[in-house]
Amino acid sequence: MTEIQRLGGDPASPWEDQFGFGRVVRAGRLVMVGGTTSVDGYGVVIGRTSYEQAVEIFGKLGHELERVGARVEDVVLTRIYVTDISRADEVGRAHGEFFGAVRPVMTMVEVAGLIDPRMLVEIEVMAQLAGDA
Repeated sequence: MTEIQRLGGDPASPWEDQFGFGRVVRAGRLVMVGGTTSVDGYGVVIGRTSYEQAVEIFGKLGHELERVGARVEDVVLTRIYVTDISRADEVGRAHGEFFGAVRPVMTMVEVAGLIDPRMLVEIEVMAQLAGDA
């Protein structure tokens, strides 16, 4: 039977308790990090541009992966939600800087809005650990 590890965000999202979710789940070799924005533990959105927010988010995602024994190189899928698809190049540049040669599958879609109107980008990732973890 696969052991499932569920962790809240570090720092926690202001909505985790209210909405009943965690940030990262590891089920055997599969790791999923839920939709992550550039908001800090106090509800302050870090970054004014799509690029700045994406850079902040990728840093948070890397941290969350490490907490359950995963690395950036283990990421196989990214899903990116943006509020303005005309800024896709900014978010794509941050994605390329973070992942380099890893080259996970990526989807980017425009959405009408995120939970806070200051948020321009939300990203989730899925990783597959090597071996028999």
